[in-house]
Amino acid sequence: MRTLDKNNLQYLKDLTAAPSPSGFEMPIAAVMRARLERSADAVATDVMGSVHGLLKGTDEKAPRVMLAGHIDEVGLMVRYITDDGFVSFSSIGGIDAGILPGMRVDVWTKQGPLRGVIGKRAIHMLDADERKALVPLEKLTIDLGLSGEEARARIMIGDPITFALQLEEIGEGFAVSRAFDDKIGAYVITRALELVKEAGGAASELTVAGTVQEEIGMRGGETSCFGIDPDIGIAVDVGQATDTPDVDKRRFGDIRCGGGPIITRGPNINPVVFERLLAAADKAGVPYQIAGNPRGTGTDANAIQLTRGGKAAGLIEVPLRYMHTPSEVVCLDDIDAAASLLARFVLGLDATVDFTPRVEG
Repeated sequence: MRTLDKNNLQYLKDLTAAPSPSGFEMPIAAVMRARLERSADAVATDVMGSVHGLLKGTDEKAPRVMLAGHIDEVGLMVRYITDDGFVSFSSIGGIDAGILPGMRVDVWTKQGPLRGVIGKRAIHMLDADERKALVPLEKLTIDLGLSGEEARARIMIGDPITFALQLEEIGEGFAVSRAFDDKIGAYVITRALELVKEAGGAASELTVAGTVQEEIGMRGGETSCFGIDPDIGIAVDVGQATDTPDVDKRRFGDIRCGGGPIITRGPNINPVVFERLLAAADKAGVPYQIAGNPRGTGTDANAIQLTRGGKAAGLIEVPLRYMHTPSEVVCLDDIDAAASLLARFVLGLDATVDFTPRVEG
């Protein structure tokens, strides 16, 4: 079993540690820029906050490629502070309120993080009906151990909040962290660019885009694709693993952590891109899994496909257990396999490639 080397594992840890709820991605953008500056020909940040790293191609007639991994994570936001110092909050992105009670969180203020806990009355203080009921998110509060005066002096309405958990390796070749969705994507596209450069470069111009605000509507994916204007755009995200006991594979397919990256097929995906991704995986010698999605995928691939007059879009996903919880689980081998697959895809492009869907023969 392969594992990430020390340098690359530290990069993944730095990405996951950086707070980046949608709209507040500046810390992770700085981490990604610093890494890209070691290998990209040019690095820039657009007005939305998305990070772009460019690797020049050797043939201006070859198709231009964008690899997109969103750098925002789901989180919470301060909405109100009581006279007693308790913080009411809203969600940023989709979060299950049922997982929140008892969770430790960090409120990210201008002076730095404040550790708190999302409180709930003890079971001894709940009526029988209350024990069975889900407490709505708007009725939960964060206890910071501060007075109302002190809390209001240190916290601003609108401050972002993240789960207070970092990356840990578990079992054999697995890891758990908050916000693997989609800091894994940022890692994969960075490594893909590095692998292309290590191979001597590609005919195609390659831009990797750490996009913002995907969790609230694929906003950075849309603006980055419009600005970069590639011929091909591949989103790199996480996908739902179905290898836990409580998942119905008849509804959600058979996707396993450790089975390799997921190559998605469906109306959101250009069929030529799909076939070339399969071929690239075979040539790179990495395992892969196929997922069918009969509609828009809910990823940056949506935004890429529909930008300008339409783009040849693809989607690579890393299998993930327990998405949008504080303890997302992945197999580390799947992450590097995704980077190798994408590097091989880019290296295989030339000026003769046509991504117009056709019936062969």
